[in-house]
Amino acid sequence: MKRVSTERRGRVLVIRMDRPEKRNAVDAAMTAQLDAALDELEDDPDLWCGVLTGGPDMFCAGTDLANGRGAPTERGGNYGIVKRKRKTPLIAAVDGIAYGGGFEIVLACDMVVAGRSARFALPEVSRGVIADCGALFRTPRPLPLNAAKQMLLTGQPMSAVRAHALGLVGELVEDGAALEGALVLAEQICGNSPFAVGVTLEAVEQVAGAADEEGWTVTAGASAAIADSADRFEGVAAFLEKRKPNWVGR
Repeated sequence: MKRVSTERRGRVLVIRMDRPEKRNAVDAAMTAQLDAALDELEDDPDLWCGVLTGGPDMFCAGTDLANGRGAPTERGGNYGIVKRKRKTPLIAAVDGIAYGGGFEIVLACDMVVAGRSARFALPEVSRGVIADCGALFRTPRPLPLNAAKQMLLTGQPMSAVRAHALGLVGELVEDGAALEGALVLAEQICGNSPFAVGVTLEAVEQVAGAADEEGWTVTAGASAAIADSADRFEGVAAFLEKRKPNWVGR
């Protein structure tokens, strides 16, 4: 079943997550299709920039907790994106919600354009799990440390307006116009030397990537600590059963 569509607009590849009935929650099929689309973006020399969107109503609600997100891909890792090495810029065009893994997908992009009513959240702790796709170490990069901790520890959403004021969102636009705004940014990038852009992005990622290695190690340790916890199983069960969880603290 089709979960992801692509559209070429000149040298820009628009990648659209398309599972609105599940708020674009990522299952195994979407992971595979996102991976394929991002392979296309990176491997085709005629493509100089990518835009990732979920459409005018939502970006992505994160992992499909009922069915799982599928296995990590060889080039992209989880969701086909969070561990991907890229030389081609990728812009997140966010309208609606970017929650959990959906926000971690945003953090894996290079720039963010968002509609005014868009919201970002990391609700994992409310499910008894942790954000294991980069948010533990990527959230404090564009955000002040205290704001990052607030997102990670409360699970409460942050508005696009506040995210813009704090530096997470680069361009704030009217609702429903995130894709249009991202395409303007993409065309600005495409007006530059693709070789210079690629070398610049690779250099920046080498610096960030050095810190990423430690971040992934720390994340793996945190994931292992919580893997068999009673709270993890209770949190997911409560979410699926639409009830308040009964935490036991272990």
